[in-house]
Amino acid sequence: MSTTTTQPQQIAEEGQPAVRTTRTYRRFALSQQIEHGLVILAFVTLALTGLPQKYAGAAWAEAMIGLFGGIERTRLIHHYTAILLMLEAVYHIVAVGYRVFVRHVGLTMLPSLMDVRDAWQTLLYNLGLARQRPQMGRYTFEEKVEYWSLVWGTIIMIVTGFMMWNPIATARFLPGQFIPAAKAAHGGEALLAVLAIIIWHMYHVHLRHFNKSMWTGSLTEEEMIHEHPLELADLKAGVAVRPVDRATLRKRQAVYFPIAGVVAAILLLGVYYFVTFEQTAVATAPEAERAPVYVPQTPTPLPTTAPTPTAAPVARLTWVDFAGPLFQQKCSKCHGTIMGLSFATYADALKGSQNGPVIVPGDANASKLVVVQSTGTHPGQLSGDELAKIKEWIQQGAPEK
Repeated sequence: MSTTTTQPQQIAEEGQPAVRTTRTYRRFALSQQIEHGLVILAFVTLALTGLPQKYAGAAWAEAMIGLFGGIERTRLIHHYTAILLMLEAVYHIVAVGYRVFVRHVGLTMLPSLMDVRDAWQTLLYNLGLARQRPQMGRYTFEEKVEYWSLVWGTIIMIVTGFMMWNPIATARFLPGQFIPAAKAAHGGEALLAVLAIIIWHMYHVHLRHFNKSMWTGSLTEEEMIHEHPLELADLKAGVAVRPVDRATLRKRQAVYFPIAGVVAAILLLGVYYFVTFEQTAVATAPEAERAPVYVPQTPTPLPTTAPTPTAAPVARLTWVDFAGPLFQQKCSKCHGTIMGLSFATYADALKGSQNGPVIVPGDANASKLVVVQSTGTHPGQLSGDELAKIKEWIQQGAPEK
């Protein structure tokens, strides 16, 4: 809702000081300004912690990961910031609902055919084929493109982020190919968002005209004439703001608040399950019943003929003979002591990381090590034969010796 204020300025007329007023129009409430600040904080933090993980092999990425304290801490910061963005999205949904259903603010952010015409006329104007820029209302077509791009991008990042955060749970409902596909979509959308902010948002908001309304909450009349002349005309005509009396407002609030509370509770529950859905440990089978060893009362007589030689038992895969040396060769560069997950010793490997064990003896499919390696994109990728033997080793109970 826009409101007007005046600010005095000193001017000189015929050598005498005089006072004129600069009219300003309130465009954003304090709550909207705080929302904007939280989105900036979340977006920048997610970009700084996410892109180094996407390009983990680059020198600059390794330097940034080291600056954050290692890969595990970088991922932790990334996850916490993602939670902040999801909570901000829940608040935004409730806040927009309040403005629309309680205060009956117009849906001025919805795209329309006029936005297509404005975009075409702006293109012609920039090419010198039109005499003037189009006159636009409360939100320009550029602002609508940025807003709905943020909405769409947030949905993509949440869906793909869930698949990457919960790979075992995802594999229970979808084919395993969805996990590397989600990784590609997540990283591609992140890169697209960063480039869009640097190229599109930086130009339209900071270079073409430094729009300070999200920081001050207001625009001057001169800025309104340049950016939002149609809204300014509605404000001066008294048709832009829909006044609501207190009694009507309270009736609407009495209806909206319970509904919004239920919706917010459902969304917050969804955020909670998003974070805690993954089951990284599998319950072990109960210990087999112990039966007494059969011992015959009389000794077994010696055979009259030499027994037929039997094939020597196949040697079982062990940590000492196979898994340990393989991990030392393929994984020690990253998973020594600096990544939070170490394969230096048998005990370290079974302990896993701070997010839980990565090896579940007796169940290769539930082992996070196998799930990650099965994507085929891990920096320390095992060959197909090596991964098959690791699965066999885990299925045999992951023996040490």
